[in-house]
Amino acid sequence: MKDNFSRQSIDYAKYRPHYPEELFGFLMPLLKEHHLAWDVATGNGQVANLLAEYFNQVIATDISENQLNHALQKSNIEYRVESAEQSSLPDASVDLITVAQAIHWFNFEAFYREVRRTLKPNGLIVVIGYPLFSIEPGIDTIIQQFYSETLHLCWDPERKYIDNHYSTIPFPFQEMQTPAFSMNYNWSLHDLVGFLNTWSAVQHYIRQHQINPVEEVRKKLSEIWIDEERKPVFFPIILKVGRPG
Repeated sequence: MKDNFSRQSIDYAKYRPHYPEELFGFLMPLLKEHHLAWDVATGNGQVANLLAEYFNQVIATDISENQLNHALQKSNIEYRVESAEQSSLPDASVDLITVAQAIHWFNFEAFYREVRRTLKPNGLIVVIGYPLFSIEPGIDTIIQQFYSETLHLCWDPERKYIDNHYSTIPFPFQEMQTPAFSMNYNWSLHDLVGFLNTWSAVQHYIRQHQINPVEEVRKKLSEIWIDEERKPVFFPIILKVGRPG
């Protein structure tokens, strides 16, 4: 499992999108018990924080200790520095396993072996993600060019799974049909720039070229977007929900 986010953990916590409560409202009735949830690759604990409202205990793991140092704290959340592929959780102990915007970094076979070991027979595994956002045509064109051309050689190969909406990842579970969910915001140009700076490809670009490519995007966007103005931003949610086979 790769760690591409430790260096910008503060920006990650501040600018990354937040998953809607409606999504978890859909998931909870599918479970018979709400004793223990495991949020894998929790980052700043965003999903763990939501799960804490529904479960007696949440175990939230990540390989980045720096990310966990900036995680949201609640009395029933326990953060552990552990990989997705090798946890300290007991066998058949977990009601719900969640992975948000991270499964593409995992060793699938090893992680799914851990899922089958830790998940209760009637439990759920939920994989969440989001592809590129949209705002309006003129802005979307600039962002798409930045995403696919400027950063083309800087994206990790695993990014293709997100681009394909997780349709090409293995998912050896009894998959369920789910409704469509989305994340919707009103962002300033400053908010967008902050979010772009959390991209792993941007950090790779900075290390390779010693300049931040987001600055050029900001200049282009500032010609059509006054910073104080807020614009609607739409993120479709990728969702895969399954039970042990």
